[in-house]
Amino acid sequence: MAGRGSRKLSDEFLFLETIGRRTGLPREIEIWFVVHDGRHYVVSEHRESSAWVRNIAANPAVHFSVGTGEARESRLARTPATARPLDPAADAPLVDMVSALMDAKYRWSNGLIVELTPDAPDP
Repeated sequence: MAGRGSRKLSDEFLFLETIGRRTGLPREIEIWFVVHDGRHYVVSEHRESSAWVRNIAANPAVHFSVGTGEARESRLARTPATARPLDPAADAPLVDMVSALMDAKYRWSNGLIVELTPDAPDP
């Protein structure tokens, strides 16, 4: 992701927190994202070999927030969610839609798409 296009500190990113599959400790990455039908989507350039994707395979419960790299205090609230990698065959129409959104926003969509579905609020 870094090095693709021109990155500015003011760009919005999704900050994804997974739980380390070996350590059990929170791990956070900063990544490009798109939103479609109330869900957030991110793309793993290294597909299933990315550490964060392996963490999700071990524990799909994640948290995320959206904001800029330069103003951490202005991030949107941390949201609990469930993550799932999209299956290119079973989820083909959704994969095509999200790829088109990523291409339109970043001119890049090559990788494994992961869907983040916010957890329902407690009643």
